[in-house]
Amino acid sequence: MAQPHLLHAYLLSLFILVTCLTPGTSVRWGLKTSSLPSSSSSSSLPSSSPNETLASSLCTDPSCIITASSDYGEIVQDLPFGVLNPSSISDIAHLVKSSYNSSSPFTIAARGNGHSVRGQAMAKDGVVVEMTSLNSSRGGGVDGNVGIRVSWDVSLGFYADVGGEQLWIDVLRTTLDHGLAPVSWTDYLYLTVGGTLSNAGISGQTFRHGPQISNVHELDVLTGKGELVSCSKSMNSDLFYAVLGGLGQFGIITRARIVLDKAPNRVKWVRMIYEDFSNFTNDQEHLISIPGLDYVEGFLITKNSPANNFFLPSDGSTINSLASENGILYCLEAVKYYDDHNITTIDEELEMIFTALSFKSGFIFKKDTSFFEFLNRVRNEELELEAIGQWNVAHPWLNLFVPRSRIMDFNQGVFVEVIQKQSKSSG
Repeated sequence: MAQPHLLHAYLLSLFILVTCLTPGTSVRWGLKTSSLPSSSSSSSLPSSSPNETLASSLCTDPSCIITASSDYGEIVQDLPFGVLNPSSISDIAHLVKSSYNSSSPFTIAARGNGHSVRGQAMAKDGVVVEMTSLNSSRGGGVDGNVGIRVSWDVSLGFYADVGGEQLWIDVLRTTLDHGLAPVSWTDYLYLTVGGTLSNAGISGQTFRHGPQISNVHELDVLTGKGELVSCSKSMNSDLFYAVLGGLGQFGIITRARIVLDKAPNRVKWVRMIYEDFSNFTNDQEHLISIPGLDYVEGFLITKNSPANNFFLPSDGSTINSLASENGILYCLEAVKYYDDHNITTIDEELEMIFTALSFKSGFIFKKDTSFFEFLNRVRNEELELEAIGQWNVAHPWLNLFVPRSRIMDFNQGVFVEVIQKQSKSSG
Protein backbone atom coordinates (compact mmCIF):
# COMPACT_ATOMS: atom_id res chain seq x y z
CA MET A 1 0.00 0.00 0.00
CA ALA A 2 1.20 3.49 -0.82
CA GLN A 3 2.57 5.50 2.07
CA PRO A 4 0.29 8.35 3.20
CA HIS A 5 1.39 11.85 2.25
CA LEU A 6 1.07 13.34 5.74
CA LEU A 7 1.17 17.08 5.27
CA HIS A 8 0.81 18.91 8.57
CA ALA A 9 -1.28 21.52 6.86
CA TYR A 10 -4.77 21.86 5.49
CA LEU A 11 -5.66 22.86 1.94
CA LEU A 12 -8.65 25.15 2.04
CA SER A 13 -10.71 26.58 -0.81
CA LEU A 14 -12.57 29.71 0.21
CA PHE A 15 -15.39 31.21 -1.80
CA ILE A 16 -17.33 34.46 -1.46
CA LEU A 17 -19.94 33.88 -4.14
CA VAL A 18 -23.33 34.96 -5.28
CA THR A 19 -24.50 31.37 -5.23
CA CYS A 20 -23.65 28.04 -3.64
CA LEU A 21 -20.92 26.56 -5.80
CA THR A 22 -19.46 23.10 -6.06
CA PRO A 23 -15.76 22.28 -5.53
CA GLY A 24 -13.22 22.59 -8.29
CA THR A 25 -9.63 23.29 -9.08
CA SER A 26 -8.40 26.38 -10.85
CA VAL A 27 -6.21 25.95 -13.91
CA ARG A 28 -3.42 28.40 -14.56
CA TRP A 29 -1.80 28.43 -17.96
CA GLY A 30 0.45 31.23 -19.10
CA LEU A 31 3.76 31.12 -20.90
CA LYS A 32 5.03 34.68 -20.77
CA THR A 33 7.73 34.79 -23.39
CA SER A 34 8.59 38.45 -22.88
CA SER A 35 7.12 41.94 -22.67
CA LEU A 36 3.80 42.83 -24.27
CA PRO A 37 3.67 44.36 -27.75
CA SER A 38 3.03 48.08 -27.83
CA SER A 39 -0.29 47.85 -29.65
CA SER A 40 -2.88 45.39 -30.88
CA SER A 41 -1.98 45.60 -34.55
CA SER A 42 -0.86 43.17 -37.20
CA SER A 43 2.66 44.53 -36.84
CA SER A 44 2.82 42.85 -33.42
CA LEU A 45 3.52 39.57 -35.18
CA PRO A 46 6.71 39.44 -37.27
CA SER A 47 6.37 39.10 -41.02
CA SER A 48 8.47 35.95 -41.15
CA SER A 49 7.95 32.44 -42.41
CA PRO A 50 6.59 31.22 -39.05
CA ASN A 51 3.99 34.00 -39.20
CA GLU A 52 2.93 32.90 -42.67
CA THR A 53 2.61 29.34 -41.41
CA LEU A 54 0.29 30.52 -38.63
CA ALA A 55 -1.93 32.72 -40.78
CA SER A 56 -4.62 30.08 -41.34
CA SER A 57 -4.76 29.11 -37.65
CA LEU A 58 -4.71 32.59 -36.10
CA CYS A 59 -8.16 34.04 -35.45
CA THR A 60 -8.61 37.78 -34.88
CA ASP A 61 -12.39 37.86 -35.22
CA PRO A 62 -14.31 39.53 -32.35
CA SER A 63 -15.93 36.20 -31.41
CA CYS A 64 -12.52 34.58 -30.87
CA ILE A 65 -11.17 37.59 -28.99
CA ILE A 66 -14.15 37.79 -26.62
CA THR A 67 -13.99 34.10 -25.72
CA ALA A 68 -10.28 34.32 -24.92
CA SER A 69 -10.59 37.56 -22.95
CA SER A 70 -12.35 36.10 -19.90
CA ASP A 71 -12.22 32.95 -17.80
CA TYR A 72 -14.12 30.98 -15.16
CA GLY A 73 -13.42 33.62 -12.54
CA GLU A 74 -15.39 36.23 -14.53
CA ILE A 75 -13.37 38.97 -12.81
CA VAL A 76 -10.40 39.77 -15.07
CA GLN A 77 -10.78 40.69 -18.75
CA ASP A 78 -7.81 41.19 -21.10
CA LEU A 79 -8.12 41.43 -24.87
CA PRO A 80 -5.55 39.42 -26.87
CA PHE A 81 -4.39 40.36 -30.36
CA GLY A 82 -5.49 36.97 -31.62
CA VAL A 83 -6.28 33.36 -30.81
CA LEU A 84 -4.32 30.43 -32.20
CA ASN A 85 -6.31 27.28 -32.95
CA PRO A 86 -3.43 24.87 -33.56
CA SER A 87 -3.80 21.73 -35.63
CA SER A 88 -0.45 20.43 -34.41
CA ILE A 89 2.27 21.03 -31.83
CA SER A 90 4.33 22.50 -34.66
CA ASP A 91 1.83 25.35 -34.99
CA ILE A 92 2.41 26.29 -31.35
CA ALA A 93 6.18 25.94 -31.75
CA HIS A 94 6.11 28.31 -34.74
CA LEU A 95 4.17 30.84 -32.66
CA VAL A 96 6.59 30.69 -29.72
CA LYS A 97 9.60 30.92 -32.03
CA SER A 98 8.02 33.96 -33.71
CA SER A 99 7.90 35.73 -30.38
CA TYR A 100 11.31 34.55 -29.20
CA ASN A 101 13.06 35.64 -32.39
CA SER A 102 11.18 38.91 -32.75
CA SER A 103 12.57 42.33 -31.87
CA SER A 104 9.15 42.97 -30.27
CA PRO A 105 8.26 39.78 -28.40
CA PHE A 106 4.63 39.27 -27.45
CA THR A 107 2.85 37.44 -24.65
CA ILE A 108 1.64 33.90 -25.23
CA ALA A 109 -0.82 32.11 -22.93
CA ALA A 110 -1.91 28.51 -23.36
CA ARG A 111 -5.61 28.09 -22.54
CA GLY A 112 -7.00 24.72 -21.55
CA ASN A 113 -10.73 24.53 -20.82
CA GLY A 114 -10.95 28.09 -19.55
CA HIS A 115 -11.11 27.45 -15.79
CA SER A 116 -8.55 29.99 -14.59
CA VAL A 117 -9.88 32.43 -12.02
CA ARG A 118 -7.54 35.42 -12.19
CA GLY A 119 -6.74 35.78 -15.88
CA GLN A 120 -3.78 33.39 -15.88
CA ALA A 121 -4.74 32.08 -19.34
CA MET A 122 -5.07 35.51 -20.91
CA ALA A 123 -2.58 37.39 -23.06
CA LYS A 124 -3.21 41.12 -23.27
CA ASP A 125 -2.31 42.28 -26.80
CA GLY A 126 -0.68 38.86 -27.33
CA VAL A 127 -1.86 35.44 -28.49
CA VAL A 128 -3.96 32.91 -26.60
CA VAL A 129 -3.41 29.29 -27.68
CA GLU A 130 -6.59 27.22 -27.55
CA MET A 131 -5.03 23.89 -26.60
CA THR A 132 -8.24 21.90 -27.01
CA SER A 133 -8.06 22.59 -30.77
CA LEU A 134 -5.42 19.85 -30.87
CA ASN A 135 -8.16 17.29 -30.28
CA SER A 136 -9.27 17.51 -33.91
CA SER A 137 -5.81 16.46 -35.11
CA ARG A 138 -5.31 13.53 -32.77
CA GLY A 139 -7.66 10.94 -34.19
CA GLY A 140 -11.04 9.73 -33.02
CA GLY A 141 -12.47 6.86 -31.05
CA VAL A 142 -11.05 5.17 -27.98
CA ASP A 143 -8.58 2.96 -29.81
CA GLY A 144 -7.56 5.45 -32.47
CA ASN A 145 -7.22 8.52 -30.26
CA VAL A 146 -3.51 9.15 -30.00
CA GLY A 147 -4.27 11.88 -27.48
CA ILE A 148 -4.78 9.20 -24.80
CA ARG A 149 -2.78 5.99 -25.14
CA VAL A 150 -2.66 3.27 -22.51
CA SER A 151 0.51 1.14 -22.35
CA TRP A 152 2.47 -1.19 -20.10
CA ASP A 153 6.18 -1.32 -19.35
CA VAL A 154 8.10 -3.83 -17.26
CA SER A 155 9.65 -1.08 -15.15
CA LEU A 156 6.78 1.41 -15.05
CA GLY A 157 3.77 -0.87 -15.04
CA PHE A 158 0.63 0.56 -16.64
CA TYR A 159 0.65 4.17 -17.73
CA ALA A 160 -1.12 6.54 -20.12
CA ASP A 161 0.49 8.95 -22.55
CA VAL A 162 -1.92 11.88 -22.63
CA GLY A 163 -1.95 15.09 -24.62
CA GLY A 164 -1.80 18.23 -22.49
CA GLU A 165 -5.03 19.40 -24.12
CA GLN A 166 -7.01 16.34 -23.02
CA LEU A 167 -9.70 16.62 -20.34
CA TRP A 168 -9.39 14.44 -17.24
CA ILE A 169 -12.94 13.18 -17.77
CA ASP A 170 -11.81 11.72 -21.12
CA VAL A 171 -8.71 10.24 -19.51
CA LEU A 172 -10.98 8.53 -17.00
CA ARG A 173 -13.32 7.15 -19.66
CA THR A 174 -10.48 5.86 -21.83
CA THR A 175 -8.48 4.23 -19.04
CA LEU A 176 -11.58 2.62 -17.52
CA ASP A 177 -12.08 0.81 -20.84
CA HIS A 178 -8.83 -0.97 -19.94
CA GLY A 179 -9.87 -1.56 -16.33
CA LEU A 180 -7.38 1.10 -15.19
CA ALA A 181 -7.38 4.67 -13.87
CA PRO A 182 -5.02 7.38 -12.59
CA VAL A 183 -4.66 7.33 -8.81
CA SER A 184 -4.82 11.07 -8.03
CA TRP A 185 -7.58 13.43 -9.15
CA THR A 186 -9.11 16.87 -8.92
CA ASP A 187 -12.67 17.26 -7.62
CA TYR A 188 -13.80 18.54 -11.02
CA LEU A 189 -12.78 16.58 -14.13
CA TYR A 190 -13.57 18.96 -16.98
CA LEU A 191 -10.06 20.43 -16.73
CA THR A 192 -7.12 19.82 -19.03
CA VAL A 193 -4.22 17.59 -18.08
CA GLY A 194 -1.70 20.32 -18.88
CA GLY A 195 -3.66 22.81 -16.82
CA THR A 196 -3.82 20.85 -13.57
CA LEU A 197 -0.22 19.62 -13.89
CA SER A 198 0.82 23.26 -14.20
CA ASN A 199 -0.70 23.76 -10.75
CA ALA A 200 -0.66 20.61 -8.61
CA GLY A 201 -3.90 18.68 -9.01
CA ILE A 202 -5.32 18.14 -5.54
CA SER A 203 -8.32 16.24 -4.23
CA GLY A 204 -9.22 13.83 -1.47
CA GLN A 205 -6.78 11.18 -2.72
CA THR A 206 -3.76 13.45 -2.17
CA PHE A 207 -3.07 12.19 1.35
CA ARG A 208 -2.62 8.68 -0.05
CA HIS A 209 -1.00 9.20 -3.45
CA GLY A 210 0.19 12.79 -3.45
CA PRO A 211 -1.09 15.42 -5.92
CA GLN A 212 -1.34 14.70 -9.63
CA ILE A 213 2.13 16.16 -10.24
CA SER A 214 3.57 13.37 -8.04
CA ASN A 215 2.15 10.74 -10.38
CA VAL A 216 3.81 11.66 -13.66
CA HIS A 217 6.64 9.65 -15.23
CA GLU A 218 7.51 11.93 -18.14
CA LEU A 219 6.57 15.13 -19.98
CA ASP A 220 6.94 16.67 -23.41
CA VAL A 221 7.32 20.42 -22.97
CA LEU A 222 7.39 23.24 -25.49
CA THR A 223 9.89 25.70 -24.00
CA GLY A 224 9.99 29.50 -24.29
CA LYS A 225 12.35 29.12 -27.25
CA GLY A 226 9.84 26.99 -29.14
CA GLU A 227 11.81 23.78 -28.61
CA LEU A 228 9.97 20.53 -27.85
CA VAL A 229 11.84 18.78 -25.04
CA SER A 230 11.13 15.46 -23.31
CA CYS A 231 11.88 15.41 -19.60
CA SER A 232 11.55 13.17 -16.55
CA LYS A 233 13.13 12.63 -13.13
CA SER A 234 16.27 11.34 -14.85
CA MET A 235 16.18 13.26 -18.15
CA ASN A 236 16.22 17.07 -18.23
CA SER A 237 15.08 16.87 -14.62
CA ASP A 238 15.40 20.62 -13.95
CA LEU A 239 12.76 21.29 -16.59
CA PHE A 240 10.61 18.39 -15.39
CA TYR A 241 10.38 19.68 -11.82
CA ALA A 242 10.05 23.31 -12.92
CA VAL A 243 7.10 22.64 -15.22
CA LEU A 244 5.16 20.46 -12.76
CA GLY A 245 3.39 23.05 -10.62
CA GLY A 246 5.20 25.86 -12.46
CA LEU A 247 2.01 27.78 -13.37
CA GLY A 248 2.88 27.60 -17.06
CA GLN A 249 5.89 29.89 -16.73
CA PHE A 250 8.50 27.33 -17.85
CA GLY A 251 6.79 25.84 -20.88
CA ILE A 252 3.63 24.36 -22.34
CA ILE A 253 2.92 20.71 -21.50
CA THR A 254 2.05 18.87 -24.70
CA ARG A 255 2.23 15.30 -23.35
CA ALA A 256 2.25 13.69 -19.92
CA ARG A 257 2.96 10.06 -19.05
CA ILE A 258 0.62 9.36 -16.13
CA VAL A 259 0.71 6.57 -13.55
CA LEU A 260 -2.19 4.11 -13.78
CA ASP A 261 -3.46 1.43 -11.42
CA LYS A 262 -6.26 -1.12 -11.43
CA ALA A 263 -9.58 0.70 -11.24
CA PRO A 264 -12.21 -0.35 -8.69
CA ASN A 265 -15.80 -0.88 -9.80
CA ARG A 266 -17.61 0.80 -6.93
CA VAL A 267 -17.16 3.00 -3.87
CA LYS A 268 -18.66 3.38 -0.42
CA TRP A 269 -19.21 7.11 0.01
CA VAL A 270 -19.74 8.33 3.58
CA ARG A 271 -20.44 11.74 5.12
CA MET A 272 -20.38 12.48 8.85
CA ILE A 273 -21.62 15.64 10.57
CA TYR A 274 -19.77 17.45 13.37
CA GLU A 275 -20.79 20.34 15.62
CA ASP A 276 -17.35 20.61 17.22
CA PHE A 277 -14.40 21.65 15.07
CA SER A 278 -11.82 20.02 17.34
CA ASN A 279 -13.49 16.62 16.94
CA PHE A 280 -13.81 17.19 13.21
CA THR A 281 -10.16 18.06 12.60
CA ASN A 282 -8.85 15.35 14.96
CA ASP A 283 -10.88 12.72 13.14
CA GLN A 284 -9.72 14.00 9.78
CA GLU A 285 -6.07 13.75 10.82
CA HIS A 286 -6.71 10.28 12.22
CA LEU A 287 -8.24 9.02 8.97
CA ILE A 288 -5.33 10.18 6.80
CA SER A 289 -2.81 8.61 9.17
CA ILE A 290 -4.18 5.06 9.00
CA PRO A 291 -4.56 2.62 6.10
CA GLY A 292 -8.00 1.85 4.78
CA LEU A 293 -9.57 4.85 3.04
CA ASP A 294 -8.97 6.11 -0.50
CA TYR A 295 -10.39 9.64 -0.22
CA VAL A 296 -10.83 12.09 2.67
CA GLU A 297 -12.09 15.67 2.49
CA GLY A 298 -14.07 18.05 4.67
CA PHE A 299 -16.38 20.98 4.10
CA LEU A 300 -18.78 23.36 5.82
CA ILE A 301 -22.56 23.36 5.95
CA THR A 302 -24.28 26.60 6.97
CA LYS A 303 -27.81 27.93 6.83
CA ASN A 304 -26.80 29.74 3.62
CA SER A 305 -25.14 26.69 2.06
CA PRO A 306 -27.47 23.80 2.89
CA ALA A 307 -26.87 20.08 2.56
CA ASN A 308 -26.90 19.04 -1.09
CA ASN A 309 -28.56 16.19 -2.93
CA PHE A 310 -26.06 13.61 -1.64
CA PHE A 311 -28.48 13.31 1.29
CA LEU A 312 -32.01 12.02 1.18
CA PRO A 313 -34.55 14.88 1.45
CA SER A 314 -35.50 13.90 5.01
CA ASP A 315 -31.85 13.71 6.09
CA GLY A 316 -31.05 16.99 4.38
CA SER A 317 -33.90 18.69 6.20
CA THR A 318 -32.62 17.42 9.56
CA ILE A 319 -29.07 18.58 8.79
CA ASN A 320 -30.26 22.00 7.66
CA SER A 321 -32.24 22.44 10.87
CA LEU A 322 -29.14 21.57 12.87
CA ALA A 323 -27.10 24.04 10.81
CA SER A 324 -29.63 26.79 11.53
CA GLU A 325 -29.38 26.07 15.25
CA ASN A 326 -25.56 25.97 15.32
CA GLY A 327 -24.83 28.50 12.59
CA ILE A 328 -22.20 26.21 11.14
CA LEU A 329 -21.58 22.47 10.80
CA TYR A 330 -18.50 20.54 9.69
CA CYS A 331 -18.89 17.59 7.35
CA LEU A 332 -16.23 14.92 7.00
CA GLU A 333 -16.34 13.04 3.71
CA ALA A 334 -14.67 9.64 3.32
CA VAL A 335 -14.61 7.09 0.52
CA LYS A 336 -13.39 3.53 0.25
CA TYR A 337 -13.08 1.80 -3.10
CA TYR A 338 -14.12 -1.81 -3.45
CA ASP A 339 -14.39 -4.60 -5.99
CA ASP A 340 -15.28 -8.27 -6.15
CA HIS A 341 -12.36 -9.22 -3.93
CA ASN A 342 -13.66 -7.27 -0.92
CA ILE A 343 -17.37 -6.89 -1.66
CA THR A 344 -18.32 -9.15 1.26
CA THR A 345 -16.11 -7.37 3.80
CA ILE A 346 -16.36 -3.71 2.79
CA ASP A 347 -19.07 -2.78 5.31
CA GLU A 348 -17.24 -4.47 8.17
CA GLU A 349 -13.99 -2.70 7.21
CA LEU A 350 -15.70 0.69 7.28
CA GLU A 351 -17.42 -0.05 10.57
CA MET A 352 -14.06 -0.75 12.20
CA ILE A 353 -12.63 2.51 10.84
CA PHE A 354 -15.57 4.68 11.90
CA THR A 355 -15.97 3.23 15.39
CA ALA A 356 -13.12 5.40 16.65
CA LEU A 357 -14.60 8.67 15.31
CA SER A 358 -16.43 11.40 17.22
CA PHE A 359 -19.07 12.67 14.78
CA LYS A 360 -22.52 13.63 16.08
CA SER A 361 -24.39 10.48 17.02
CA GLY A 362 -26.82 9.37 14.33
CA PHE A 363 -25.40 11.78 11.76
CA ILE A 364 -23.54 9.38 9.48
CA PHE A 365 -24.83 8.96 5.94
CA LYS A 366 -23.74 6.36 3.38
CA LYS A 367 -24.05 5.99 -0.35
CA ASP A 368 -23.00 3.18 -2.67
CA THR A 369 -22.13 4.27 -6.18
CA SER A 370 -19.93 3.51 -9.17
CA PHE A 371 -16.31 4.63 -9.28
CA PHE A 372 -17.06 6.78 -12.34
CA GLU A 373 -20.10 8.46 -10.77
CA PHE A 374 -18.13 9.35 -7.66
CA LEU A 375 -15.18 10.87 -9.54
CA ASN A 376 -17.54 12.79 -11.83
CA ARG A 377 -19.74 13.96 -8.94
CA VAL A 378 -19.34 17.71 -9.56
CA ARG A 379 -20.61 17.49 -13.13
CA ASN A 380 -24.25 16.95 -12.11
CA GLU A 381 -24.12 19.94 -9.79
CA GLU A 382 -22.58 22.01 -12.58
CA LEU A 383 -25.43 21.10 -14.94
CA GLU A 384 -28.02 21.99 -12.27
CA LEU A 385 -26.43 25.40 -11.72
CA GLU A 386 -26.12 26.00 -15.46
CA ALA A 387 -29.83 25.30 -15.84
CA ILE A 388 -30.69 28.16 -13.46
CA GLY A 389 -28.01 30.52 -14.76
CA GLN A 390 -25.79 30.27 -11.69
CA TRP A 391 -22.64 28.62 -13.06
CA ASN A 392 -21.13 31.32 -15.28
CA VAL A 393 -21.06 33.97 -12.57
CA ALA A 394 -18.24 35.73 -10.75
CA HIS A 395 -16.08 33.26 -8.83
CA PRO A 396 -13.74 34.90 -6.30
CA TRP A 397 -11.63 31.98 -5.21
CA LEU A 398 -8.73 31.36 -2.83
CA ASN A 399 -6.79 28.14 -2.31
CA LEU A 400 -4.32 28.12 0.57
CA PHE A 401 -2.43 25.86 2.94
CA VAL A 402 -2.93 26.48 6.65
CA PRO A 403 -0.30 25.11 9.08
CA ARG A 404 -1.58 22.45 11.41
CA SER A 405 -0.47 24.61 14.36
CA ARG A 406 -2.85 27.41 13.31
CA ILE A 407 -5.88 25.46 12.09
CA MET A 408 -7.82 26.10 15.32
CA ASP A 409 -7.08 29.84 15.00
CA PHE A 410 -8.23 29.72 11.38
CA ASN A 411 -11.48 28.08 12.39
CA GLN A 412 -12.18 30.78 14.97
CA GLY A 413 -11.04 33.69 12.83
CA VAL A 414 -12.61 32.71 9.51
CA PHE A 415 -15.20 29.97 9.91
CA VAL A 416 -16.73 31.36 13.12
CA GLU A 417 -16.04 35.10 13.10
CA VAL A 418 -16.62 35.63 9.37
CA ILE A 419 -18.71 32.84 7.85
CA GLN A 420 -20.90 32.07 10.86
CA LYS A 421 -21.27 35.44 12.58
CA GLN A 422 -21.40 37.70 9.53
CA SER A 423 -23.45 35.18 7.57
CA LYS A 424 -22.58 36.77 4.23
CA SER A 425 -21.10 33.87 2.28
CA SER A 426 -23.43 31.60 0.36
CA GLY A 427 -20.72 29.28 -0.95
